[in-house]
Amino acid sequence: MTLELDMIDETEELAPDALDLVEDLLQFAAQKLEIQNDSELVVTFVDNARIQEINREYRDKDQPTDVISFALEEMGEDETEIVWEEDMEAPRILGDIVISTESALEQANEYGHGFDRELGFLALHGLLHLLGYDHIEPEDEDEMFSLQREVLNAYGLER
Repeated sequence: MTLELDMIDETEELAPDALDLVEDLLQFAAQKLEIQNDSELVVTFVDNARIQEINREYRDKDQPTDVISFALEEMGEDETEIVWEEDMEAPRILGDIVISTESALEQANEYGHGFDRELGFLALHGLLHLLGYDHIEPEDEDEMFSLQREVLNAYGLER
């Protein structure tokens, strides 16, 4: 199983190794979570100023955050569902993940682990949101965070 993955580094500051790690981790997670083959996903890396703009515009929160996910599988009001012919498998377009590299670096320092581990954590966290996981209720948080830990540990990005 593989993801069709677009990686966009708007900061133009990420090392190729960091981009490779995020892509490899997301491909690993796609296999482990049995995500439909060739599902599409976009990951964009931005600075705190840009993620604050996005957070303000889409979530009415005028502050930077570490990661935001936009799930494209959720039907909005007045949207028409696309119906595919029986013999066609509809492509699965998961959505977009936006990660603040500044927040990732700050949090890596705060939690005492590497930047790569934090970047991987945020990418996986965003992916799980796109798949419908959430952490509003305590039991949902337990489920989501346990799954994150399981995938990160299996991949080798332990705290």
